[in-house]
Amino acid sequence: MKRAAALSLLAFALVAASYWTGHAQQDDPRFTGKSDTMDAKDLGIGRRSFEPGARSAWHSHDTGQLIFVEQGRARTQKKGQTMKELALGDSDYTGPNVVHWHGATPGDRLVQVAISFGGEIKWLQKTTDDEYNGKAR
Repeated sequence: MKRAAALSLLAFALVAASYWTGHAQQDDPRFTGKSDTMDAKDLGIGRRSFEPGARSAWHSHDTGQLIFVEQGRARTQKKGQTMKELALGDSDYTGPNVVHWHGATPGDRLVQVAISFGGEIKWLQKTTDDEYNGKAR
């Protein structure tokens, strides 16, 4: 009997806490409307420095990647598309399983912040000088 009462009390406390937590988030003065914190356990965040002319090999991410230029300038290219340059503060999203590369421009050092969304990275061949310089193969 005592166990049943304790379990009932615990269940009630959990339901009340869940309600209160949801209610508190909804009434948070820092937001308008309902906004919930989400689990970030699958996110991978890293910073990488590239010297001028340095770049990654072609690769893809199972669940995509977002890069952000923190310092300098970047070059990036998705397979079959034109290479593009990114300036300070620019970002570029590459979707799941899209083959791409990224790195610094020839005259600028790059610091990038990369966010991945879990999954694996598939590394492929090195980016050639012609590809890096935007010349068609």
